[in-house]
Amino acid sequence: MIFKKILLSTFLLTAVIQAESSIGLNINNEDVEISGQIDFNALADYSSGTSYLISGSYLYSGANDHNNGEHLFTVGFSGQNSLPGIEGLTVALGAKAVFSDNFTALPLFVKANYALPLIDTIPMTSLFAGFAYAPSVLTFSDGEDYSEFRIGADMEVISNTHVFVGYRNIDTDYSYGDYNFNDSFYGGLRIAF
Repeated sequence: MIFKKILLSTFLLTAVIQAESSIGLNINNEDVEISGQIDFNALADYSSGTSYLISGSYLYSGANDHNNGEHLFTVGFSGQNSLPGIEGLTVALGAKAVFSDNFTALPLFVKANYALPLIDTIPMTSLFAGFAYAPSVLTFSDGEDYSEFRIGADMEVISNTHVFVGYRNIDTDYSYGDYNFNDSFYGGLRIAF
């Protein structure tokens, strides 16, 4: 557990220092999530059409009828590019490692972000969605499989400062039954560097 905290702290500190990075915080009445992302192209001084991203997050899912509060850490790597023919749409494909109190998983994921073409009317606004899945062969410890779904909207209210709202559903099946790790709406703030 201490190794995970050190790894997350190091990742978030690095995200703050590097250019082309972002760090975010989202909350609701029961949960808090801290996330960060680093553009690997800026770290490696590499330029191409594809952006390679390193991301990480920590989610504390508050106490409920089933537990006293749980922790979920993720570290991922993905390639992101604009889709030809659809202006404003970017898609990222990648993999991440997920660490929880009761399971570990290595899901593959897809994320999409669509910047609405309303820049002259309202501040830069985008819609985002993501899906991650790890079958039983990529889920370890007590887990049988892992799935994660997110959807939301983001608005850049001040240059490089975004507010967003979203919904997430994180589900893990165990050999002794199904378990929904988190199913909630949230709001947050993200700062890009």
